[in-house]
Amino acid sequence: MGGNDQAGLHGSVLDQLGLLITSEELAPGRVLRIEELEARFGVSRSVIREAIRVLESMGMVSSRRRVGVTVAPRSAWNLFDPRIIGWRLDGDGRDEQLRSLSELRRGVEPVAAALAARRAAPAQCGTLTGAVMQMAVHAKSGDLDAYLEADILFHRTLLEASGNEMLGALGDVVASVLAGRHHHHLFPARPEPAAIRWHAEVAQAVQAGDPEAAERAMRDIVEEATRAMLGEPVREAPDAS
Repeated sequence: MGGNDQAGLHGSVLDQLGLLITSEELAPGRVLRIEELEARFGVSRSVIREAIRVLESMGMVSSRRRVGVTVAPRSAWNLFDPRIIGWRLDGDGRDEQLRSLSELRRGVEPVAAALAARRAAPAQCGTLTGAVMQMAVHAKSGDLDAYLEADILFHRTLLEASGNEMLGALGDVVASVLAGRHHHHLFPARPEPAAIRWHAEVAQAVQAGDPEAAERAMRDIVEEATRAMLGEPVREAPDAS
């Protein structure tokens, strides 16, 4: 079997096992037998072992001599791993995962915006402004895939511009939230004009070095995303004029 085929099998088995564990079809404490997994998925022992190795690195299973491979409790998982986030979004616990991620964003992104207003480099300010322009263009054309790319670029850049490496490392987590909303149709068919305006306000505040305005506009963005996820109407910001 070629290397690409082997890698494809490994990825498929990993995804299936990840979904089974996150959905608790394979519940915490369950002992996984390699030979049973071979038969279940119709793959070689080496493919199963590689998938188990990756799951173990993510904290989802543990291996002990004379016990074997055991499914770990959720408290042991690396919950920030984009693959775990993706599996949880694809399973029955999607609403719980989206809510948890939205609450994380509420606590992180407004703070990152305020820090970015103090620390962003000129190139990062330019990237933020360019991303907003692309979002506006793609919202008008209805190209939601391109809109998502620009939106992810905006949020990744903002986290990096905070100058805090711990916040910057959350870029994949926020990208998973945005992609999950898109993938599961928790996103309006036409992006809300208010949301694009708030992104523009963040970019302008960061450029102007105004931490309070940047934090306020970012909080509006995160609140809008949460309301959209829960099916609530979007609150229009009052006209500043």
